[in-house]
Amino acid sequence: MTMAAAFVAVTMSAQVYVGGSIGVGSVKLGNADAETLFKIVPEVGYNINDAWAVGVALGYQKGESDLMTDMLFDNGTQELFQICPYVRYTFINSKLINVFVDGGVDFGSYKDMGTALNFGFKPGVAVNLSDNLSFVTHVGFIGYKSFNPKADGIDTSNKVGVDLNGSNLMFGLYYNF
Repeated sequence: MTMAAAFVAVTMSAQVYVGGSIGVGSVKLGNADAETLFKIVPEVGYNINDAWAVGVALGYQKGESDLMTDMLFDNGTQELFQICPYVRYTFINSKLINVFVDGGVDFGSYKDMGTALNFGFKPGVAVNLSDNLSFVTHVGFIGYKSFNPKADGIDTSNKVGVDLNGSNLMFGLYYNF
């Protein structure tokens, strides 16, 4: 009975959110035609308190937004599947706007091409439209990226830094329970 009461107490005070983001962008390398890309990222998370949350996002992307793989492969449209667990710290928390940063690990698999692993931070802003609905945007990536190709004769590529190109701009809606 104690365990059941504890479970009910935790779930009653739980601050679970569901939602996700979609992104659209364009990439142009050299004299090649610009390529349109899209990304869809459903997400679920749990607010531990006003400052901290944990969550996971699953992503699908078609097109190419990472110049690392564009430089290695020139074979048209690519597909990427990702899993992205994160910890979120909200450092400005007001009634209307929350400013946060997600720290996490993104693991992705490019169809027939290789795998990607990212460690880093994604800054973001949430506009609270109501008590339960928030408009959320993530802007950029700060951290480490690694790409391990499947093709023979191509070495693993790594980069560290700040990536603030238009393909890293994501918009979404969250529903807070």
